[in-house]
Amino acid sequence: MDLGFLLPSALEIVFPPDRVFDIDQQTLVQIIANIINVAVLAAFLAYLLYKPVRDILNKRTTKIQGQLIQAEEELEKATELRRKYEQIMEDVEREREDILGEARKVAADSSRRLIADAKKEADTIRERAAANVEMEWERAENDMRTAIIDVSAVMAEKFVSLAINKETHDRLFNETMNDLEGMTWRD
Repeated sequence: MDLGFLLPSALEIVFPPDRVFDIDQQTLVQIIANIINVAVLAAFLAYLLYKPVRDILNKRTTKIQGQLIQAEEELEKATELRRKYEQIMEDVEREREDILGEARKVAADSSRRLIADAKKEADTIRERAAANVEMEWERAENDMRTAIIDVSAVMAEKFVSLAINKETHDRLFNETMNDLEGMTWRD
C-alpha cells in the first residue's frame, strides 16, 4: 500500500500555509510583548535589586573571608599552642628523666653509704666482741690462777701442817718471802 499521498496533507494539517510555525499574528504579538515585558521586568529588577543583592553578596563574601582568615589565625594559634605543648611535654619528659636519674644516683649513693656504715658498725661490733672475749679470757685466766693459788695454798697448808714443824715452817716462810721480794709481778 502506498501512503505517499498522505504526507503532503499531514504537513498541511500541522503547518497551515498561511501561518509561520502554526502561530497567528495575535500569538506572535503576545509572545513579543511578553518577551519585552520580561526584559523590562528583568532590567527593572536588576536595576532595583542588583546593587542590594551585590552588597549582600559582598558582605557575605567579606564575612566568609573574615571567618576564613580568623579560622586560619586560630589554626595558627592552635598549631603554635600544640607546638608549645609538645615542647613543654618534651621538657617535662627530659626533667622527669633527669629527676629519675638523680634519684637513682642518690639511691645508689645512699645504698653505698648505708652498706659502708653497716660494715663499719659490724667491724666495730667485731672489735668490741674480740676485746670482750679477750677481757673475759684474761678474767677467766685470773680467776683460774686465783683458784689454783687458793687450792695450792690449802693443799700446801695441809701438806706443810702434816710434814713441817715450827722451825722448818719459819725457815721456809722466810726463804719464800726473800724470794718473793726479788720477783717482779706481771700485770
